[in-house]
Amino acid sequence: MKLSGAEIVMECLVREGVETIFGYPGGATMPMLDAMLNYPIRHVLTRHEQGAAFAADGYARSSGKVGVAMATSGPGATNLVTGITTAMMDSSPVVFITGQVHSTLIGGDAFQETDVTGITLPITKHNYLVTSAEELAEVIREAFYIARSGRPGPVLIDICKDAQIEKVEFEYPEEEVCLPGYQPPTHATPASLEAAVKLIKEAKRPVILAGHGVLMSGAMSELYTFAEKTQTPVALTLLGLGSFPAGHPYNLGMMGMHGTAHSNLAIQNADLILAFGMRFDDRVTGTLRTYAPRAKKIHVDIDASEFNKNVTIDVALLGDLRAILADLNPKLETMDHQEWLQKIQTWVQESNDRDILYWENSDKLHAAHVIHDFWQQSRGEAIVTTGVGQHQMWTAQYYRQEKPYQLITSGGAGSMGFGMPSALGAWFAHKDREIWAIEGDGSFQMSLNELATLTQENANVKILVINNRYLGMVRQWQEFFFDKRYAATPITGPDFVKLAEAYGIPAVAVSERGQIKNALDFAHNTPGPVLVEFKVEQEDCVYPMVPTGAALDEMLLRPSLVRV
Repeated sequence: MKLSGAEIVMECLVREGVETIFGYPGGATMPMLDAMLNYPIRHVLTRHEQGAAFAADGYARSSGKVGVAMATSGPGATNLVTGITTAMMDSSPVVFITGQVHSTLIGGDAFQETDVTGITLPITKHNYLVTSAEELAEVIREAFYIARSGRPGPVLIDICKDAQIEKVEFEYPEEEVCLPGYQPPTHATPASLEAAVKLIKEAKRPVILAGHGVLMSGAMSELYTFAEKTQTPVALTLLGLGSFPAGHPYNLGMMGMHGTAHSNLAIQNADLILAFGMRFDDRVTGTLRTYAPRAKKIHVDIDASEFNKNVTIDVALLGDLRAILADLNPKLETMDHQEWLQKIQTWVQESNDRDILYWENSDKLHAAHVIHDFWQQSRGEAIVTTGVGQHQMWTAQYYRQEKPYQLITSGGAGSMGFGMPSALGAWFAHKDREIWAIEGDGSFQMSLNELATLTQENANVKILVINNRYLGMVRQWQEFFFDKRYAATPITGPDFVKLAEAYGIPAVAVSERGQIKNALDFAHNTPGPVLVEFKVEQEDCVYPMVPTGAALDEMLLRPSLVRV
């Protein structure tokens, strides 16, 4: 049968299981949008293309499927760039579809022409420029395969307008996608497994570093078995939170710049580091010169380019983490590391003695109180998304992740404004779940236009705004290292309650800890979107903090205060 290129796009998307596309229309995508009306695909109209990109990312992370965002040519396509970068840095499977000018106009500076494939070459796993309808089916199938396989990531398809209009004979290719130059590895070599087993058996002070790869490969059960069998404590990256239960006695919490003191101390004193699906980024390691100086290092990753990129390793296990741990676990005997675990417990107690939950005056409202009380009230069952800044770190520290896939946040790119749009995407993936976007007042103002999208979709997304009237993370650095010279960090904002109400969204503001429960109950019991603003202490800081250039164990700790 003959179909237009636009119809072929929709046919292929339906066959890939796509039900929702986040986007913003324009002249170069009109044929595809028109064709979409005849297919079971819902287009969610965000108020900015960046919001569409973040929403597709949130959908992908929470559902395990490939997210899809669509934008027109020129500024529509370039407005996706931050979202594409975010997906690339965090290995999130998203297919971005952009319209392009007529193929005969390319290179002529036509209206809204931009070389988006050139722009996005460094920030996509792969990208395509399609100039003929005959190419579309194969390109779309390849794009979804590449996005979801191996180390997942974003793929962009730029489709010329004439390729969307052109009609060609169409028969869906049923054979499996085969790309000879792209073969993601699965199992590590027997020799590398044996080398790893030898180091594991010799270790007295091992530490597992659990990263996003645990969640991406679905290796939670295998990680749990490994940790229990070998009595090895587990420190987690920001994106690895939820891969190992927070309440497990071996869980050390988050590592790195704002990680727990005891996790960083354990890493620095370890004799073996087992890096599972993480990439040794600078926020995790501190200065590389002094990182884990006495430890041998085993690195498990599906991407060979990560080996020895930042940290020199002793054994590389290349392949899918779940498959490798399934191969590794039977080769290991039950081990006893009680002496090491007891030493770590002394550091845990020292950390708890400086925790603001127990040491701060109760007449002040601190963000840590808000997040902790929210965690208790939601019983840790909510899917939580965040923007980027202090509120993100407080969420990582105080909303304890017992289960996987419940924290969605921008890690590698650190994209402010990510929280609310990604929560919208998560809601489309899980309409039966409670979805909360935790935002700072600065991050929230980068995407608050998406309140209109929540209203239009009647999305049951709750918004928790931590308002300290500062760009808090930058202000914190200015406090510590620039003599409190707060340049460009004091930030004003609207009356968030009135703003939400202007969009038809119920809202309430909180300034005392005693009001937290009623406000959260109000949000929970009110159908549809709700906003709760928490007016917290302005000059509070995230502790611990590893300064730039410092060793991982050279942390700034919260000053001791009077116990409540």
